[in-house]
Parts: sequence; C-alpha cells; structure tokens
Amino acid sequence: MTHLLVIAHAPLASALRDAALHVFPDAASHVLALDVQAHVSPDAALLAARALLLPAAARALLLTDVLGATPSNVASRLAAETGSPLLAGANLPMLLKAITYRAEPLLELAARVREGGQQAIIRIEP
Repeated sequence: MTHLLVIAHAPLASALRDAALHVFPDAASHVLALDVQAHVSPDAALLAARALLLPAAARALLLTDVLGATPSNVASRLAAETGSPLLAGANLPMLLKAITYRAEPLLELAARVREGGQQAIIRIEP
C-alpha cells in the first residue's frame, strides 16, 4: 500500500489527516502529516519530513498546500530525494481519493488524485 504524506502550513496537514481518518480509520498507518510551523527553518522541516517518511516507506505520494511556500519547497526537496510524486493544492477530496485508491501503482494514483482534486472544485449556484 502506498503511503501518503501531507506537508502543509500548521495546522492544515494534521487537520486534513484527522478528517480523512474520520472516514478511513484503518488507513492511519499509511497517512502521515507534517505541520510546518512558521518559526521552523526549511532545513529543519525537511529533516522532520524525512524522519516521518523514511521509516514508513522510501517513496510515497506527497501532497502540499500552496505552491511556492515553505511547505511545498520542503516537499519538493523530499520528492527530488525520494522520487516521490508531489501534488500541490491539497484538499480533503484529494486525500480521500488517495486513501481509497492507495493500492494502485504510485504514478497512476498521483494522476487519479490530481484529477479527483480538480473535479472536487465546483461552483455551486444559489
């Protein structure tokens, strides 16, 4: 099973994980979260991300919140080191889709999660 690592501004990563585990409590060992605190350096955050991911899996699907911000820069470095796919714009539908299909090959999973996240963004007419 593929591991999932959410790297986002605090407390978003943990909040997404908690919400996803409300739906899929059996996935707890496969869903990891790193809340990047404002006062933590990118190097320290990268060390924390490695410490979370590497005992669990060499590669994972990485999700981050805002492209270009510190969490995504940390995730980008981790992705480069591990060869893991990285998706920015993390939202709960993406994480739920990732958990649902985590048995798929990693690159196919990344494509499915990206598409699912995009499809979950819709305008609701009043």
